[in-house]
Amino acid sequence: MTTESTIPAPLDVIVVVGSNRHGRFGPVVADWLLDRIHAHEELSPQVVDVAEVPLPMTMNPTPQATAALADVTPRLAAADAFVVLTPEYNHSFPAGLKNLIDWHYGEWRAKPVALVSYGGRSGGLRAVEQLRQVFAELHAVTLRDTVSFHHAGAAFDDAGRLKDPATSDAAAKAMLDQLVWWGRTLKEGRERRPYAV
Repeated sequence: MTTESTIPAPLDVIVVVGSNRHGRFGPVVADWLLDRIHAHEELSPQVVDVAEVPLPMTMNPTPQATAALADVTPRLAAADAFVVLTPEYNHSFPAGLKNLIDWHYGEWRAKPVALVSYGGRSGGLRAVEQLRQVFAELHAVTLRDTVSFHHAGAAFDDAGRLKDPATSDAAAKAMLDQLVWWGRTLKEGRERRPYAV
């Protein structure tokens, strides 16, 4: 007698697009990333774009901030996992991304965060290392493996396709497989023993 194994429901993953500069390159990388996530049967993505979330930098709960939070906060709270896409600005990550992170706290706790970066020579890896410290303070778990694009503008063609996709595609698959493992493990942990630290 054979027993059919039940396939668990896909994890809800939020892709945070962290750049809000005029003329930003982030949407090109985000489209590539979302294609990989959509192809992963265990992940169901949504996007939160920092450029579309009008949170004031003053941390003042204005009517505009309240409206933005009413849209974003429930989505972050319901997510099982996150993929944060960041450029590197002056050896760090963008202020708008930090602002979105800082407006929230419990929404990140005991959840996995994968990090994808792009930039010049460093590929955004200095921004990634600083984000690890921020998310550790928020009790989130950052994945060891990342995906980074060095000289990102030259890595993609005019249609937004990677010129040499093999290495990045393999790195993305490894990272997303890890995200699924951490996402399911931490979700089970939160359900069995709510995280209240």
